[in-house]
Amino acid sequence: MFDSEVLESEVFEAPPESYDRLDLSDVEWALLDLPIEVGRPGVPAGLEGLEPGRALGAILSTIDVSSVSGGARVGLLRAHQRQASHYEAAVYSDMTAISDYMLELGDDLPSAEESAALEIRAALRMTRRAAETELGLAQELRHRLPAVGRALASGDIDVRRARVVSYGTSHLSGDDAREVVDQVIDRASQLTTGQLRALIRELCFEVDPAESKSRYQQALEQRRVVREATEAGTANLMILDAPPDIAAEASNLINQIAIGLKTADEPRTLDQLRTDVALDLLSGRANPNSTGRGTIDIHVDLATLAELSDAPGELAGYGPVIADIARQVAVDQKNAEWRWTATDPETGMVVHNGTTRRRPTADQTRHVESRNRTCIHPGCRMPARQSDLDHTKPWAETHHTTVDELCPLCRHHHCSRHKFGWTYTPIAGGDYLWTSRLGLKYTTSGRPPP
Repeated sequence: MFDSEVLESEVFEAPPESYDRLDLSDVEWALLDLPIEVGRPGVPAGLEGLEPGRALGAILSTIDVSSVSGGARVGLLRAHQRQASHYEAAVYSDMTAISDYMLELGDDLPSAEESAALEIRAALRMTRRAAETELGLAQELRHRLPAVGRALASGDIDVRRARVVSYGTSHLSGDDAREVVDQVIDRASQLTTGQLRALIRELCFEVDPAESKSRYQQALEQRRVVREATEAGTANLMILDAPPDIAAEASNLINQIAIGLKTADEPRTLDQLRTDVALDLLSGRANPNSTGRGTIDIHVDLATLAELSDAPGELAGYGPVIADIARQVAVDQKNAEWRWTATDPETGMVVHNGTTRRRPTADQTRHVESRNRTCIHPGCRMPARQSDLDHTKPWAETHHTTVDELCPLCRHHHCSRHKFGWTYTPIAGGDYLWTSRLGLKYTTSGRPPP
């Protein structure tokens, strides 16, 4: 137990020099010998590169966020997140230490885990399930996935991403799980949790195709429809563990019908229309403006189609699917539009593309959708075919349109870009450099997403 006298001994006073001019070595030296003034305005240079720990914690405690510029506030947000991740790792380390102590008392492993979870539950006022789940994650980060634990402790990832990696690899053997982790851990901080989850799913398919197929079949056997009441008195109706290709086809059909109903005089939102259309279809009521089956957009390599490879395919708007599903979708789409794309095997960049449809969409649209499968805003995974084609430079300024100036942006990010003044420019390698309203830079990949 710490007492107030010990805590007060850790308080520093201000150094004589300007805090804004200190570099990292000066900051660390100051923490050993020199005081730091609480409330000093400004953010020290090099804050972005400072690893979490005692030094960063002391620095952050001195900064008044209201006194710094907008861009610096984002830097503070990142620094606080790194420090929070560092502390989260410490919390999980403490949990495993409690379990270790139970072993030292003579408990066998299951009893030590149970006893430790009971102690954690009481100490942190958790439910029994929450305490067991958190202790389980702590043990995963220490024993099964130590690289994830180190990344969390160093602030490279946050606990949300740590959970995604742990859960996404939980069905693999230890060696296979670590192989997947080795391939994602350096990229994890640059991906949203949705992108990271999809990438891990794809890598799991690749590392053990047979296990992936078996796991898919087992889950498919558990498919079911669940209805549950909500606190507001409404109901949720869910179809669980459905085949992803059929689910995509059904979802796209619902969306297609809803969009057709959204006229100027229609007061319902698209979400409301999609719900009403789905219920009409399932309850056998009149089917408004049904135009046939929904479309499916899948990306799969030729070797997989020829059964020479079990590389996963990618279902637009959903993510990776096992090779069997990719091949089945191909077989079922005999009368559908087929788009083909040739890519550079080294870079993944589009070098040529085409379509088998007699009346194809505009060449420019086809090229852009082949080049950029999703909205290019940082972290967005909306399929390009469901996005707007945005001009990098306003058409009113250039009076011409080329594929180099067109990029897919979903309706939300298209509107937000113009409303809040975000801009982007293509950069080498097929990526895009975005500049935010606050002048901060973000790089997002224009290449196929995970």
